[in-house]
Amino acid sequence: MIVLRSITTALFALCIALPALAQEVRYISDEVFVVLHTGPGKEYRWAAKLTPGTRLTVARTSSDGKWAEVTTSRGTTGWVTTEFLTSTAPAQVRLPNAEARAEQLAARNAELTAAMAALETEKTELLTTATSTGSELDSVAKELADLKKISGKAVQLDTDNRRLVQEAEKLRDDVGMLQAENARLQDKLQSEDFLNGALAVLLGVIITLVVPRLWPKRRKSSSWA
Repeated sequence: MIVLRSITTALFALCIALPALAQEVRYISDEVFVVLHTGPGKEYRWAAKLTPGTRLTVARTSSDGKWAEVTTSRGTTGWVTTEFLTSTAPAQVRLPNAEARAEQLAARNAELTAAMAALETEKTELLTTATSTGSELDSVAKELADLKKISGKAVQLDTDNRRLVQEAEKLRDDVGMLQAENARLQDKLQSEDFLNGALAVLLGVIITLVVPRLWPKRRKSSSWA
């Protein structure tokens, strides 16, 4: 039990003595080539030769802090001396990136310049169209005003026409009533003429029958008297 505690304490102390730099990114300085060893010391065999600017991922460092266990971008793992590691990418790494970025910015600038020229052309076309549209709107407004005047007259004419139609209907009704009254009067006159004729005939008959009776008959004188 005591031995187990001693081992645990030793491992804990070792962990403290070997501060981890897990997943920290470092670069090989741009001054020299660096040998990647299989262990934390020059006595270990070579695993690879790292060129200046090589990007490395640090897993941990040795107890004395002079060596670091790293992994290259190709997956090769080994140990390098920490004096040749830097947290900032060297100039030979930054320069290609800066040049690539400059090329991207130049291409983007060219695209924006072309887009701006296209927008200027479109703006000119829109201004021309707006001017033409303004003239057309003025013409349409004038035509609309004329149509309003014509429509106002048309409304007045329609009102007058409706009034005249109503008056014509009323006159037609009045004429119908007058015609009916005239027919009635003619029938009445015909009836009165008939009655007058009948009365005249009757009066003539009466006179013919009655008047002779009113006068005495004269005696004829005798020739023998």
